[in-house]
Amino acid sequence: MSYRTADSLPLVTLDDVRGAQKMLSGVARVTAMEGSRHLSGLVGAPVHLKCENLQRTGSFKLRGAYVRIAGLLPEERAAGVVAASAGNHAQGVALASSLLGVRSTVFMPAGAPLPKVAATMHYGAEVRTHGTVVDETLAAAQEYAAETGAVFIHPFDHPDIIAGQGTVGLEILEQCPEVRTIVVGIGGGGLAAGIAVAVKALRPDVRIVGVQAAGAAAYPPSLAAGRPLSFENPTTMADGIRVGRPGDVPFRIIGDLVDEVRTVSEDALSSALLLCLERAKLVVEPAGASPVAAVMSEPDAFEGPVVALLSGGNVDPLLMQRILRHGMAANGRYLAVTLRLTDRPGALATLLGVLSVVDANVLDVSHVRTDPRLGLTEVEVELHLETKGPEHCAEVNSALRRAGYTVID
Repeated sequence: MSYRTADSLPLVTLDDVRGAQKMLSGVARVTAMEGSRHLSGLVGAPVHLKCENLQRTGSFKLRGAYVRIAGLLPEERAAGVVAASAGNHAQGVALASSLLGVRSTVFMPAGAPLPKVAATMHYGAEVRTHGTVVDETLAAAQEYAAETGAVFIHPFDHPDIIAGQGTVGLEILEQCPEVRTIVVGIGGGGLAAGIAVAVKALRPDVRIVGVQAAGAAAYPPSLAAGRPLSFENPTTMADGIRVGRPGDVPFRIIGDLVDEVRTVSEDALSSALLLCLERAKLVVEPAGASPVAAVMSEPDAFEGPVVALLSGGNVDPLLMQRILRHGMAANGRYLAVTLRLTDRPGALATLLGVLSVVDANVLDVSHVRTDPRLGLTEVEVELHLETKGPEHCAEVNSALRRAGYTVID
């Protein structure tokens, strides 16, 4: 592929994305587009979900990785490739390399979820653990490339990667030609940049909205400054978009072609993941649910028809459990209360009777009897309850207080 670099032209062109689409034929799936009645009701117009969580390896990353590695010269392929990732890019590089007969080494941080490590190895990569954060892992991979001659495959900051990810945009236009708004999560920016190149070339009237987690939102200040800035200590459950600095190549494209970048809270992310699971019957990771979180947070801001891109579905089961509980709490469907009662026979049964009357489902009960804060005949009880919403939570708390219990906020 050839790329234009003049200041007035994009670094990646529509022809590049179309070339990538031909290259990916028979390799990447054309993923499904599913309607969402719940989100459509919120927006007042059709909302569709582009299901890249159902892509091979569980995310869109295979697209860019395959295009990048397929474009290597024979001598570069012979030297092998190396990448650094905590999950999705690792799996994309591993599978793409195996399909192309190229040796791959992937550096992953010590805290990477075990299912993602196992999947990367299953796809054929040699996995090496280094560091505790991706920045340290990235440095190790680049050092390995310098020492061995292996080609470093960046997760987002390369034109081939962007062209490959842009094929998602072509599919969206084919599957939903009436689309007015596309909402996509942004980490380093490769996916949003690729989609913007493809879509704006064919449909400049389509609005493209990027979404970042509020705790890792490097793009808004970078766009305001006109250059990529580092976001210190990015923190979010959405590890797929937890990137501290925009990529140089996608930053330029996003600045020119993406209409808006929004941020969403952790509560919004967990609520969106819960909605995808319950209403759409789709397993989506927090980063993949970020577009849904944006639509749920301010539905009036999106002109329909809307396509929200579910970029990935690789989520650790233990993290999923915590996120779902957090999402239930954010939606008022999970309530944790601590209260004190007299330590006597039947006291707990009486308490549970109060909860039964207001139809609260008890998930867990914890007793504390030995604490210097407690009186001689007191016991502290922590209850975890499943509730029906904010109004039901208020009803439960009121019932406990009416029954004479001291609820500790």
